[in-house]
Amino acid sequence: MYTGNELREMFLKFFESKGHKRLPSASLIPKDDPTLLLTVAGMVPFKPYFMRKVEPPFPRATTAQKCVRTPDLESVGITARHHTFFEMLGNFSFGDYFKSEVIPWAWEYVTEVLKIPVEKLWITVHPEDEEARKLWMEKAGVQAERILNDPENLWAAGPVGPCGYCSEIYVDLGVERGCGKPDCAVGCDCDRFLEIWNLVFMQYNRDENGMLTPLPKQNIDTGMGLERIAAVMQGVATNFDTDLFRPIIDKVAELAGVQYHVDAKTDVALKVVADHTRAVSFMLSDGIRPGSDGRGYVLRRILRRAIRYARLLGIDKPFLETVFKIIQRDYGHHYPELTENENFILNHLRLEEKNFQATLEQGTQLLQDKVKSLQEAGETVLSGADAFYLYETYGFPVELTEEMLAEQGLTVDMASYETAAEEHRRLAKEQSQQMRAVQESAAIGERAKALGTTQFDGYEVLEEKVKIEALFMNGEEVQEVAEGDEVLCFLSQTPFYAESGGQVADQGILRTARAEAKITEVKKGVTGTVYHKLIVTQGILHTGESGDAIIDVEARKATARHHSATHLLQKALRSVLGEHVQQAGSLVTPERLRFDFTHFHALTEDEIRRVEEQLNRAVLANYPVSTEQMGIEDAKNSGATALFGEKYGDVVRVVSMGDYSKELCGGTHVRATGDIGLVKILSEGGIGAGLRRIEAVAGLQALDYVRNQDAQLLELAQLLKAQPSDLTKRIQGLVAQVRDLEKELQQQNAKMAKFEVEGLLQRVTDVDGVSVLAAAVHTPDMDGLRNMADLLRDKVKSGVIVLGAAVEGKVNWVTAVNPTGLSGLHAGQIIKEVAKITGGGGGGRPDMAQAGGKDSSKLGEALDQVPRIIQSFLKK
Repeated sequence: MYTGNELREMFLKFFESKGHKRLPSASLIPKDDPTLLLTVAGMVPFKPYFMRKVEPPFPRATTAQKCVRTPDLESVGITARHHTFFEMLGNFSFGDYFKSEVIPWAWEYVTEVLKIPVEKLWITVHPEDEEARKLWMEKAGVQAERILNDPENLWAAGPVGPCGYCSEIYVDLGVERGCGKPDCAVGCDCDRFLEIWNLVFMQYNRDENGMLTPLPKQNIDTGMGLERIAAVMQGVATNFDTDLFRPIIDKVAELAGVQYHVDAKTDVALKVVADHTRAVSFMLSDGIRPGSDGRGYVLRRILRRAIRYARLLGIDKPFLETVFKIIQRDYGHHYPELTENENFILNHLRLEEKNFQATLEQGTQLLQDKVKSLQEAGETVLSGADAFYLYETYGFPVELTEEMLAEQGLTVDMASYETAAEEHRRLAKEQSQQMRAVQESAAIGERAKALGTTQFDGYEVLEEKVKIEALFMNGEEVQEVAEGDEVLCFLSQTPFYAESGGQVADQGILRTARAEAKITEVKKGVTGTVYHKLIVTQGILHTGESGDAIIDVEARKATARHHSATHLLQKALRSVLGEHVQQAGSLVTPERLRFDFTHFHALTEDEIRRVEEQLNRAVLANYPVSTEQMGIEDAKNSGATALFGEKYGDVVRVVSMGDYSKELCGGTHVRATGDIGLVKILSEGGIGAGLRRIEAVAGLQALDYVRNQDAQLLELAQLLKAQPSDLTKRIQGLVAQVRDLEKELQQQNAKMAKFEVEGLLQRVTDVDGVSVLAAAVHTPDMDGLRNMADLLRDKVKSGVIVLGAAVEGKVNWVTAVNPTGLSGLHAGQIIKEVAKITGGGGGGRPDMAQAGGKDSSKLGEALDQVPRIIQSFLKK
């Protein structure tokens, strides 16, 4: 019996023997692909090769790719094969070989390497793919009756992109695994016939309208689920019974004090916790952070679902760290990121588990209260507003609410939920706009592909001669553009740094003999071609002419100072806070720097001071800044810090600042740290669970900040007629004086209120045997009005008090009924009718209520109507 690890290695070695380059798994975060949140198939990292947006560096490859899919989340644990995270074994050809090679190789691997008996194997092909049918018979020797048609054999990784006919290999697991029906065959919903391998003949591109157009070359993309083939080879009934899952399930069962394969309901929960914890561990290992949208929301939803199912098993204490250790032990040798990023993973697991455990019980109780109310009312649908409140207040994903309700035969009004979740729709709309923004016209894409990688000379020069290779307006190539035109331009080479790694693009101008243009944006495309967006400020630019590309030197220097400062800042943070600190994002501009990092508590004033001091000491040390190109492994072994979650090429650029800092970085920097000048931290704060942000300024921008602070200090000193050095003492004295005056004012107001109360008591009238006081009073706010009502209520032992106060054109109202229930009167009902006259509304308890009105000119009229309003309630 082969282990899962052995099966993974066997597959990769087999295709290495067929000339394939073995590659490590790509990240679960798709690179340069806005159409996908997560890597959902083995071919996703190779989409640019299939589309020929980038020329493949090798003709064929093989991988064991990490994948996450969630459309069938609710099926996890219930069926034998549904998972959120899974490993896809694959072999790929980028225009090198096609059906006639991959079909016999697949048959050789299944029958000769795995040694699955031929009589257990079945093949499916698309009805229109007669070529594949013949190759299975002629090249692999499969009998015709074992090759079946399946009209659904057209595969794609998403709604748009590369796709093609496919051919699937099925294993007959035996009659005992089937449904028992006489017509049971491949395609039956039972577990007898299991698809183990899909061979995709990638030869088309599908657009938004579903149209298929041939790709530049014919490609191969295959996918064999490691979990499935492990189940077949280990002779177990489900993927969860393989050695890929059993150690995880057994640990969860141990923590819960239950046994696997004893109770069906318990088994489902064990499988869900095991599957989801595995998925969460791998997502975190690739730098995905829990969040409220996008892939962060997917992660949080899976994680919280795992916690909820663990509670159903009786696990009410933190458990994710313990289960992660099993996953790390069994998978870490092949996926080193599980070990390399251990601190990041554990910190987020602990934080998310702590936060959700603390609110799950409250949210569950609230939901059960809602369920009880629905059942008592004979209703079956929870309102969308209630479902959204659970999400907003307790972090309940609406899918979790749906699941918990479904267990009791109830549903959620999703239409009204969507209405309540306006913010989420707004974010989704923004993402959609961003996706459209990155899409380019076919003409631009083809031209970029033809030009290839643009040589970047900006490390060495700030100005150079260039040739205009192409000009585009509105997606169409043009030969010339005139003053005022906004243009996309390709140059023969460029000194302009393209926006990357958090550093903004260079600014500057393009000048020819007859024209000048301002560079507004510089970006690098997937082909390595640099896109220059510019506005023609004078003259006419022509394709093919030469000119000077000139960088804004001052802006470049200011950006370099801030970029170098971020390197020193990261080192200082790790020194002061600990090695768990990792960069989570940055923004470097000529004006400032922003640095996001992993840390789970707000920094104290002392920690901020120590970070700032250490950073500036590194500046004063004037460390030389040097760069070096080296292999990625050599760079890591040298101690260079890499950006977490980023996938680097084989050769990387290492930026060193003496012996103090060493990072992988492609940005522009100062020559020595002393060139940075003063660095001043402006702010530190949280931006999400386990994420902090520091904003700072360096160099001339720091000088401007200090000057502005000085100017404000001098202005305050002049205002308070004190020396700057005496300001603290002067302000403390003023604060104490203000407190004394406020106390004195409160005492005076209390005296005035008592005096006013005595006068108001003379205005009590009788309304059908009830004492009523309706009066306008002078109080600045609602608190003062309530206090006066309390004073009057103490004096008027039995009766109704209605007070109104005009404040800035509006009206504040308070009503009191004493004792409660006097003659059946209700303060909230009375105040509602009185406030209505002044264009407002309100309500409250039977004994005390308050309201507001929009029109203070109607205050007198409303007070006059109080006796009539009270009479109307007395008659009811």
